[in-house]
Amino acid sequence: MDYGPAPESTKEANAWLDQHGRRFGLFIDGAWSEAATTFATSNPADGSELAQVTQATGDDVERAVQAARRAQPGWVALGGQGRARVMYSLARLLQKHARLFAVLETLDNGKTIRETRDADLPLAARHFYHHAGWAALQAEEFADYRAVGVVGQIVPWNFPLLMLAWKIAPALAAGNTVVFKPAEFTPLSALLFAEICQQAGVPAGVVNIVTGDGAVGEAIVNHPGIDKLAFTGSTEVGRIIRKATAGTGKKLSLELGGKSPFIVFDDADLDAAVEGLVDSIWFNQGQVCCAGSRLLVQESVYDRFIGKVKARMQNLRVGSPLDKSNDIGALVDPIQQQRIHGLVESARAEGCEVWQPACGLPSAGSWYLPTLITGASTSAAVAQAEIFGPVLVAMSFRTPSEAVQLANNTVYGLAACVWSESISLALDVAPQIKAGVVWINTANQFDAACGFGGYKESGFGREGGKEGMYEYLTPLSEDARPAAPVAPEKGRVKVSEEGSPFAIDRTAKLYIGGKQARPDGAYSRAISGANGAFLADVGEGNRKDIRNAVEAAHKASGWSKATAHNRAQVLYYIAENLAIRADEFAQRIAAQTGAKDAAREVQASIERLFYWAAWCDKYDGAAHQPPMHGITVALNEPVGVIGIVCPNENPLLGFISLVAPALALGNRVVAVPSEAHPLSATDLYQVLDTSDLPGGALNIVTGSASELARTLASHADVDAVWRHDGSAEGCAEVERLSSDSLKRTWVGGAKGRDWFDAKQACGRTVLQHASQVKNVWIPYGV
Repeated sequence: MDYGPAPESTKEANAWLDQHGRRFGLFIDGAWSEAATTFATSNPADGSELAQVTQATGDDVERAVQAARRAQPGWVALGGQGRARVMYSLARLLQKHARLFAVLETLDNGKTIRETRDADLPLAARHFYHHAGWAALQAEEFADYRAVGVVGQIVPWNFPLLMLAWKIAPALAAGNTVVFKPAEFTPLSALLFAEICQQAGVPAGVVNIVTGDGAVGEAIVNHPGIDKLAFTGSTEVGRIIRKATAGTGKKLSLELGGKSPFIVFDDADLDAAVEGLVDSIWFNQGQVCCAGSRLLVQESVYDRFIGKVKARMQNLRVGSPLDKSNDIGALVDPIQQQRIHGLVESARAEGCEVWQPACGLPSAGSWYLPTLITGASTSAAVAQAEIFGPVLVAMSFRTPSEAVQLANNTVYGLAACVWSESISLALDVAPQIKAGVVWINTANQFDAACGFGGYKESGFGREGGKEGMYEYLTPLSEDARPAAPVAPEKGRVKVSEEGSPFAIDRTAKLYIGGKQARPDGAYSRAISGANGAFLADVGEGNRKDIRNAVEAAHKASGWSKATAHNRAQVLYYIAENLAIRADEFAQRIAAQTGAKDAAREVQASIERLFYWAAWCDKYDGAAHQPPMHGITVALNEPVGVIGIVCPNENPLLGFISLVAPALALGNRVVAVPSEAHPLSATDLYQVLDTSDLPGGALNIVTGSASELARTLASHADVDAVWRHDGSAEGCAEVERLSSDSLKRTWVGGAKGRDWFDAKQACGRTVLQHASQVKNVWIPYGV
């Protein structure tokens, strides 16, 4: 028995297109513009033209941003409950017109009607319902935050409507207004959404939709009136956006490419794993950033599992996306088809086995058969590059540790699947995988309550859940920051008396791997006090010293694995040992800066250590209950190795306020202390040596803040860089250089920070910078 045809009617979708004369303008300030210069959007399944869509100009983007800016205060003033009512209306209208949206999406994108109808539309509506709830709760749950302002959002073509919902829903809930650009290939569902915005009573200017090619996206990215950018797309474009926004102060979230591992252990339910694999790599023709495109199978069951995969592939139905019986539709464009073909043929040329099922393909349109590649090396292009098509690369492993090593052998870190009947094994492996989402015994599960986003070159930021809401909010404490770094009050400092330890001429070394180390270049710089008197020499760190410090930090991975309780004890111990030498440190601060309240700074530093020690075992994750038979556990994990450039003002308190939270959450740190007043940090060496802090957990390199920050931002094995020394140019450079490896950054720009003010120097905002969220999906009874 074979499947008969089950075509979906396109009558309503074509009627909607005809109603608009198959010609669309832009949606700006609640109204439609006349279509001017246009381009065609086509049906990937047969190449036929669907409609003509306007190519927006820079002036159009300007109008959209101005409209959003005018509308934003009124949207905020509507209040959380008012915004929630509008968003509930949007959700209901999405459900009411679900079939029209689904068919239109299939026509414009090429994905199967089963996917648009059963996956994309329900989840899009779910996002608006869920975030309407956050809008209603904003005053209570986000009392210390405000909307960012005007948000620019750019999405790809693989999930046009779903990506729209993922981005617009949280932005509106938080009180932002939006300038949204759909993909050039797939603009139609966004234009239909603009119509339901009018029906739902969305105020003019709150949602603006501009269509066009990459030039339109570039205009949005570079517009000075945009306060935040949210981008989903390729890693290459993500790098360009990171560079373009460096130093602008724009908030940025990037959801980029992936090369996700699909790990099958020998005790897994192999038949269930095969079905999960189908959903993971052949869903949406493999055009999914989190597709499980790297199959890792335990050696003892490898041949049997590959046999099952081939048998299942033979039964996959490729054909018209509008046929409800088909599994795989058309690729979005011939360009994508050519790229996939080139990568597969390169694997064949390298000696890999390329297997495809015997299956006919339609003569017109963009199609590619589901493909299995075996025999590829771990360094092969098909094993490392994001193919973004229905292509699976398989290899074997022997032990769980080898599986983890292979899984992490990629520049990406978006998602992973782990299949095992041993929940103990699965939950041991999941935290070791460097990915933002891990599915256990399931695949491609999503929900508005559960954050989604990547590690490493898969980007930063989260979409969905509470962590996704924070992406569209700004702490009120940021508005209270001083316009420039706070200069300490200077007074006359008494010259050190004979016999004081500070009268000794000495050179403070670097602190690397728990030991004092001479600088590689054998250079030092003289540090003078507030009265101009010589205090000491400090080592002049260079690129090699940073390299040594980063290597020591990576060797100290045990600090990340230590219990939160143990990390807290070490920080408490550091605070106690600092308190014993409080007078000595106060004298040093006074000698360096001339501050009259140096004792206050030492006391605040001690209290700050106690504060972050208290947070070590309090910053818990969450257990979400998505609409599935199971839970999603959101784990707050350390970022990894963080490079920290500390402020010049309050040299001890500024240092402690940045280093302590990073250590508290299990990160390892390479710190560059105050360039002007580094001795408060170098004096800490003995305190650290007597406080049980493992060697390499904290490394201190003195020298030029700009040169050392440049090295940290360029270092591929540094996971994040924080810079708070008040240098606008230096902060911009950190953001720009970080784009090469897409490491996370936290910079202060040219503004200062009151390090004594807990609202500016403490709290959840700092914790969020010091951690990254991993969502582990754990179904019941499978």
